[in-house]
Amino acid sequence: MNTPDQYGVVGHPINHSWSPFIHGLFAKQTEQSLVYRLYDITPEDFRVQVLEFFTRGGRGLNVTVPHKEAAAEIANELTARADRAGAVNTLMLRDDHVLVGDNTDGQGLVTDLRQNLGLSITNERLLILGAGGATRGVAEPLLSLGPTELVVANRSPERAVNLASLFSDLGPIRGCGFEEVGDEPFDLVINATAAGLSGSVPNVASGIIASHTVCYDMSYSKSATPFVTWAIEQGCARAHKGWGMLVEQAAESFTLWRGIRPDTVPVLTALGMK
Repeated sequence: MNTPDQYGVVGHPINHSWSPFIHGLFAKQTEQSLVYRLYDITPEDFRVQVLEFFTRGGRGLNVTVPHKEAAAEIANELTARADRAGAVNTLMLRDDHVLVGDNTDGQGLVTDLRQNLGLSITNERLLILGAGGATRGVAEPLLSLGPTELVVANRSPERAVNLASLFSDLGPIRGCGFEEVGDEPFDLVINATAAGLSGSVPNVASGIIASHTVCYDMSYSKSATPFVTWAIEQGCARAHKGWGMLVEQAAESFTLWRGIRPDTVPVLTALGMK
């Protein structure tokens, strides 16, 4: 009997991850023989343990906080979108033993926003809170949809300004500190800060949210996240957690690894999102 191919997700912490459940459903649906596990690895051990995973025959890894930029450094080859983002959320060992880094976050987010939530993005004002690897992964696909403006705000203004400069050739994007966002309402506000589940909300003016504003938290949990709770309190049109992005980016990774695209609707239904 053949041994199932080995996959997993690496992060720190990682116990909250639903990725094994999602990929397990994908594998069953598409009749693929694989095992998908959680790997809690500290930044200090990331390089050694990830390379060891692939040396032992592992086929692919998803990469989450705080390792996305480190993963870009250990890949032998980057896809165009991962190279542009400078961040990797999917690693795959090709048959020629080349370790490829990809970033499926942006495609996952855009698919969720447009197909699952029915949002337009084109000619709208967008705000992303946070300037880490998550934002680097979604800036290009969001700009490709033609917003009138994409503002990236961060606790450290310099990091936001630097990130915006990397994508300025793709459309109207600017970086600033949380206090410099202003109080004009946005059409879409996305929380991409690592503090998403810790109870804190970025220090931005409540005026950024109006009755038409849609709010989206890349973090996900069964209960409301602090950002979603705050956004609803400000009177937004609706607020969503990142379950759809999680599932859609996972489908992108699965397709890269296995060459077959799973149907995300049954998985979103199983998670109570449909």
